[in-house]
Amino acid sequence: MKRLFILAAACLIASSASAQSLYYQDKSNVDMLRHTISKEVLRNEFVLPQVNGYKVLKCDLHSHTIYSDGNVTPEYRVREAWVDGLDVLAITEHIEYRPSEGKMISYLKGFFPGEPNKPNGNILCDLNVSNKLATAAAAGYGITIIPGAEITRDQNKIGHYNALFVQDVNTIYDPDPAVSMKKAREQGALIMHNHPGWIRKNVDMIDFEKQVYGENLIDGIEIMNGWEFYPPIITRASEKKFFMAANTDIHGTTTMDYVAQGNHRNMTFVLAKDNSLEAVKEALKARRTLAYSLGSLAGEEQLIKDFFMACVKFETFSVDKNGKRTMRMINNTSMNFVLCFGGNPVELRPFTSRNVSVAKDKELVFTVENMWIPGDKKHPTIRLRF
Repeated sequence: MKRLFILAAACLIASSASAQSLYYQDKSNVDMLRHTISKEVLRNEFVLPQVNGYKVLKCDLHSHTIYSDGNVTPEYRVREAWVDGLDVLAITEHIEYRPSEGKMISYLKGFFPGEPNKPNGNILCDLNVSNKLATAAAAGYGITIIPGAEITRDQNKIGHYNALFVQDVNTIYDPDPAVSMKKAREQGALIMHNHPGWIRKNVDMIDFEKQVYGENLIDGIEIMNGWEFYPPIITRASEKKFFMAANTDIHGTTTMDYVAQGNHRNMTFVLAKDNSLEAVKEALKARRTLAYSLGSLAGEEQLIKDFFMACVKFETFSVDKNGKRTMRMINNTSMNFVLCFGGNPVELRPFTSRNVSVAKDKELVFTVENMWIPGDKKHPTIRLRF
């Protein structure tokens, strides 16, 4: 009986202490408690290995805020990118399409004389503000901001193009979109062709694309944009020597568009020496990129194979009397791989391992079904001899 009493008292004390730890007394209001639940926001790391001596940076090269047609501020975009595990973020507001600012200017017309948004009026939009605010906010998160802008024209006749590493967005616009690209190039910008198949019947090249491709004005192209994936563009990117990208083109929030569905946001994996602007730009120009979206990965064949072998380690743990080798495939990354051995697909999920056997003097041969490469083969074949 005495033991029961002691146990009950201990439980009561523990319960009381636990209850008290949930709250603390407000210093200025005797009738108010405050919750002690931590407000700390945790970063969701997406773990990747070094590949060929380079860091694999998680980048999103296409995003929008309230300074064009997005729903959040540049500061929010930076915090969101940090939570999502990104290293690099490009802010790429539409130059020609900025409805949020248009609403504000329309409202202010009743309060200010002159013609808004004209040099002789009282209001003149600075198209660099979004990049400046994001860069300032990113200093506290270790995120690299690529200043950018989106050259936005009729998708079926011209298309949309991101100018990355711009110096002054205010000076880029020209009625001729090719001239806009050239103006951005004069600032040292790289030009990326965005969502080449969006609201089109196919990805066949239109006349304007042939023109700017022929003038060597394009450096990269989106293989994946949001939930869209254009497999034929992988081969085009390889043939035209474009870097391959996968981006969110986010206007809302990645929580609603990705996380709430149990997915990670789109990313362009950039193999760079570090996350400085100079190193990222060098890597993009050298085309050391992979496009990641919703579990799929696209890139040049050798680079994608090097990436896989850096992610997955093979360890032999037994050899029978006939020389048959049994190995463990260990995935130490956040990537999920779908491996196909002779028509039988199996998953190698993040931070897990699987066993596989191979006969003496035989190769271990399999394809990686969620990895895409240029050409007709579509998926890379891995051949390993031990």
